[in-house]
Amino acid sequence: MTSTRALPRMDDAIRQRRKRYLTATIITCIALAMVGGSLHIVQLGAKRMEEMRGKAGYDVSDMRSRIRAAGEELHRHRIHEEGQVFVASYTVEEAEALLTPEQWGELAMMVTIPAGEFIMGTNRQRGAVQDQPEHRISLPAFRIDKYPVTNAQYARFVAATGHRPPLNWDQGKIRPGSELHPVTMVSWHDATAYALWAGKRLPTEAEWEKAARGPNGKRWPWGDLMDAARLNTYYNVGRTTEVTRYVSGASEYGVMDLAGNVSEWTNDNFRPYPGSDAPPEFFEGKVAVATTPLDEAMQVVDLVPVDGSYKVLRGGSWKSDPFSTAAYHRNYSWPHYASDFFGFRTAADAVTE
Repeated sequence: MTSTRALPRMDDAIRQRRKRYLTATIITCIALAMVGGSLHIVQLGAKRMEEMRGKAGYDVSDMRSRIRAAGEELHRHRIHEEGQVFVASYTVEEAEALLTPEQWGELAMMVTIPAGEFIMGTNRQRGAVQDQPEHRISLPAFRIDKYPVTNAQYARFVAATGHRPPLNWDQGKIRPGSELHPVTMVSWHDATAYALWAGKRLPTEAEWEKAARGPNGKRWPWGDLMDAARLNTYYNVGRTTEVTRYVSGASEYGVMDLAGNVSEWTNDNFRPYPGSDAPPEFFEGKVAVATTPLDEAMQVVDLVPVDGSYKVLRGGSWKSDPFSTAAYHRNYSWPHYASDFFGFRTAADAVTE
């Protein structure tokens, strides 16, 4: 009798204990789901921020003086790119008079990068997924511009060909004092057109990286430690600077401005490296699409894959965070986009005797 009456009390105790365990398990699962959801949102936000980096047409701090409707910056650039707005620019003689013969000669210099292997990419734990893994590449000798293409050089191209001037020139003319600054607000298509006119081409990203890192894989052109005195980045100046300014930032080959100032277009599509662990969809071209009328009204968009490829930009810019100026870092954008921190330099095959 005693043992029979004790059994229900034992069952109640077990039942209560199991209820506590079940409650704790449910709470733990909910907490883990919330943490997992938060991490997913953070990762999605980071990915979207990476997608949007190449699309900013001006500094967010300038918003008060640059109020525009959503998408107007890209709309203005598209109209400009299609040549629907004609702006008179320089005559050939006016463009030639922008600099002295000595300055023209200096800007025309190219540096020969010798043939051989070099280290491309990185295995750094905090390296961006598109920059991994580290691997070795062998390249033939090639030549690359000592400096990024300047406003003055681009003015000669505009004068000779009738190509539209950059959107940020004043009435088709370079802003005074900016002749030796790198040209900006140029798309990949603009850069390619200039290179063809000059009898050259855009560098591959492998060529660009070797010119910046040397054969032994330096993190920056001068070495492995960030030195803000050697480059124009992270708003330490707040605008582009003359391409001749940061002599101490030259690579071991003597190539200038490969870190900071402007992000430079390369010829290559944005693709994963061999052995990359990055998800393939990371490299897919995407456009922002509002999928419902409500989303369109609320300006809520999804990034939808489309046919087409991003082009790779290298070097970081005057707006970049310092670590985005590392010589192995890959940025990317649509080839028809332009920005006030996009520029370029040209390259050519090595001269054979």
